[in-house]
Amino acid sequence: QLQAFGGGLVQAGGSLRLSCIASGRTFSSYTMSWFRQAPGKEREFVATITWNGGSIYYADSVKGRFTISRDNAKNTVYLQMNSLEPEDTAVYSCAAKNPSRTGFTSPTSYTYWGQGTQVTVSS
Repeated sequence: QLQAFGGGLVQAGGSLRLSCIASGRTFSSYTMSWFRQAPGKEREFVATITWNGGSIYYADSVKGRFTISRDNAKNTVYLQMNSLEPEDTAVYSCAAKNPSRTGFTSPTSYTYWGQGTQVTVSS
């Protein structure tokens, strides 16, 4: 029901834009987030946006470089990634959380997950 696109190979300093498209149901009332998981590491929170974009939070490691946004009419969430670093290399996944659940940085708070898209940043 969630599918992520837009990953790829990019040089350090470059940019990528990820998209997460929902199908089968509407997620316009859900909090949407991006997580990432690098090889040998735990899944890590990246960014989150509430249903109307009124609240947005980022992990410290991406603040100032990444921008999360959403278009509810298109049932799509975006992650614009600029100034990419080799440390950003990971599989990026989108997830949807019922706004009544707390803990937006915890993967266990999310009900729906999309398949990941690989982002590789070369030095």
